Amino acid sequence: MKRFVACLLLILTVSVITAVTAKEKRAQVWAQDNLVAWCIVPFDAKKRGPSERAEMVAQLGIKKVAYDWRGEHVATFEEEILQYKKHGIEFFAFWSWHDAIGPLIKKHGIQPQVWRTLSSPKKGTQQEKVAAAAKAMLPLAAKTKALGLKLGLYNHGGWGGEPANMVAVCQALRKQGHEQVGIVYNFHHGHGQVGNFSANLAAMKPYLHCLNLNGMSGKEQKFQKILPLGRGQNEQAMMQAIQDSGYHGPIGILGHVANRDVEVVLKENLEGFRTITGFLKKQ
Repeated sequence: MKRFVACLLLILTVSVITAVTAKEKRAQVWAQDNLVAWCIVPFDAKKRGPSERAEMVAQLGIKKVAYDWRGEHVATFEEEILQYKKHGIEFFAFWSWHDAIGPLIKKHGIQPQVWRTLSSPKKGTQQEKVAAAAKAMLPLAAKTKALGLKLGLYNHGGWGGEPANMVAVCQALRKQGHEQVGIVYNFHHGHGQVGNFSANLAAMKPYLHCLNLNGMSGKEQKFQKILPLGRGQNEQAMMQAIQDSGYHGPIGILGHVANRDVEVVLKENLEGFRTITGFLKKQ
């Protein structure tokens, strides 16, 4: 009898420890070193250069940057890479593509994800649209595969922004040998998908390369596409769903306000992020 009780206590102890460990592991998705600064280059009223930007990001304690750019930034691609290295920041992702970045990727030994909007074919059956969207992405899929980089299909509205379509195109490209292809899902381009977020997340999870957060307006609020975290009515529940799902990949913190100092915008989002995650960890 004593042996039975001892075994039962051991089983219960192991079960409790396992449950606590699983809970802690789920919460690790919100770790500081898992955060990625996104939309901070052209969206900055102060028009920072590579050195100022890297210093700003480092001071905020963010360890990764997804680099979005415009034509005027091409000349400073290499300086951006060097400044990130200097400040211990990972050049985590690169927007779309520019042939100038290819040699720099090899030269500096970086491996950024490449993010590009998935196209939205207007004609044809669902099968034909999936095939057309996959075909349009094939040249970039080939480039990223040759460089050993991940390619993220980026939601930006339309047919190509629907999670089910992103998953279908991702699967089609993987069937053609492009296992590096995945999904980058943005809250700020998914306002119309809030009600089905948990189901969409479950479908996308095997392919997710990154999730970018944003405040999400509720029915009682005036719609605002770019809203600081913690100012909306829906992002907390969506973040709870992320934690509960077991997703542990990178989490993007948004800049994306062209007429404001991006440091202030990031600070607002980080404050909201910490408030929400501080509550989620108690669940």
